[in-house]
Amino acid sequence: MNLQADQTTAVVQGEYRISEDPSEVLSTILGSCVAVCLHDPVRKVGGMNHFLLPFGQEEGTNRPVRYGLFAMEMLINALMKQGAKKTRLQAKLFGGARISADLRDIGKSNASFALEFLATEGIPCLGESLGGTNARRVIYRPTSGLARMLIVPSTNLAPVERQLPLNRPARQNMIELF
Repeated sequence: MNLQADQTTAVVQGEYRISEDPSEVLSTILGSCVAVCLHDPVRKVGGMNHFLLPFGQEEGTNRPVRYGLFAMEMLINALMKQGAKKTRLQAKLFGGARISADLRDIGKSNASFALEFLATEGIPCLGESLGGTNARRVIYRPTSGLARMLIVPSTNLAPVERQLPLNRPARQNMIELF
């Protein structure tokens, strides 16, 4: 599969993009977020979203696409405006990793939401890479539905601690914050 293209468009958190340009590739990097890639094989148009949480609302913001429900509606509606038929849409899902064992498993919630949404809407999922503990880079050609996913290896970097000398001279004119 050749995913080299004339133009690569990044889809960042809280965004979606559609394209019917055969030379355009959509790309994103995911941790606990999920990207849903949709494609109409007859109309040869497709798109990708990148959402952070399954549900929610933000008063006074222009970024509600960061939530799965809104992101899915926006992506499907944009594809339909370009001539796609909902009954022909095919999906591929990526992301939903558990990046930190110390935090709530947002990735699992995102992945569950995406799978349930597609099932409810009758959109077949042709492939998925969900869960795990590693980030992913996704490269998607929306006009053909071809996707490539690369696992971003964990670096497991230990925190760096700055070592201060024990006999450090006192500084003059120090500011004390309280």
